[in-house]
Amino acid sequence: MWGSENTVGKNVTLITAKAEIQGDIRISEALQIEGAVKGNILADPDSSAEVTIGVKGIVEGEIRAPHIVINGEVKGDVYSSDHITLNKNALVTGDVHYTMMEMVMGAKVNGKLLHVPTEKGSKSKKDILTQSNPLSAVTAETK
Repeated sequence: MWGSENTVGKNVTLITAKAEIQGDIRISEALQIEGAVKGNILADPDSSAEVTIGVKGIVEGEIRAPHIVINGEVKGDVYSSDHITLNKNALVTGDVHYTMMEMVMGAKVNGKLLHVPTEKGSKSKKDILTQSNPLSAVTAETK
């Protein structure tokens, strides 16, 4: 129930199917997008934030978060410092920077897949979310 002390999971911010947001969004927990966002989505680098884009959701801008699940459309670069999932209806027009990725058959990426290692002597996960262009990325392109 709402307000119950026995709630499970994170606080989730929902952008409904008929909503359109213009401007940048900063989060530290969970964001579910079923509508449209025209702006960047930026997670607190010290958080375990998760951004989920629904099947009819669309983002026109950059996404930077530890955990990202894409079922809809993204027009912009995506930076995941922990794990990204591209489900079968995902369409990304931009580069995907990731440490771990799961890509389901049918997902489309019109851009580069850039693996960013986070081992010793390399970039930290926090750096992936705060830098504009990770220098130690290894490029892998798919068609």
